[in-house]
Amino acid sequence: MRTDLIRKTALTAAGLAFTGGAIAGPVTTAFAAPSTDKPNTSASQGDRKHGERELGVRYEAQPNFFYCGPAAARNALSVQGKDINVDAMAKEMGTTEAGTNSINDITPVLNKETGKDVYRSVEISTPKADDKQTDKLQADVVRTVDDGRAVVANIAGTATDTDGNTHSFEGGHYISVIGYRDGGKVVTIADSADPNMASYRMSVDNLADWIATRGYSAN
Repeated sequence: MRTDLIRKTALTAAGLAFTGGAIAGPVTTAFAAPSTDKPNTSASQGDRKHGERELGVRYEAQPNFFYCGPAAARNALSVQGKDINVDAMAKEMGTTEAGTNSINDITPVLNKETGKDVYRSVEISTPKADDKQTDKLQADVVRTVDDGRAVVANIAGTATDTDGNTHSFEGGHYISVIGYRDGGKVVTIADSADPNMASYRMSVDNLADWIATRGYSAN
């Protein structure tokens, strides 16, 4: 098993079977995660005090099985009011039917749209995240969301959300992290794979293990 950031990431047919949805075409809808009424701006002191912050997303499902990388980046940038063509993003990322190679292909595109060196790639190279890696992910999510931006993560395998639903992408996948609660111990995910489950929450521990052997892009 390779443990660097260069593992290819396509939303496979197996992954689609687990999510219970086939991707027939883009579905666009606006949703705001429930715990804030101030999307697209930095967190207020009240938000910080209560340890939660969530951003409004103009969600769009991926139009095919291999566009999860561009779709996750598009959804992440939408929290800043940006509306970027997913095909143009795919071209910049070098996305093919084999997917988008790594988070290192996502980060430069995010920086092109947000400013030089705003985002950086962070690797969790081990098969399972340790406490230090999980704590760093938690801090990175809180800082990025407080700055009014979303995190993009490259994940693989199966993880369980806070409602007990499982999300399986054995071939790899990309998601956006658009909020947190409990000081970052729980995160909110925007997932382009299935518009019927466009948003869900997950413990940061489960997310860190989901990212393990891959990486994420954050402030």
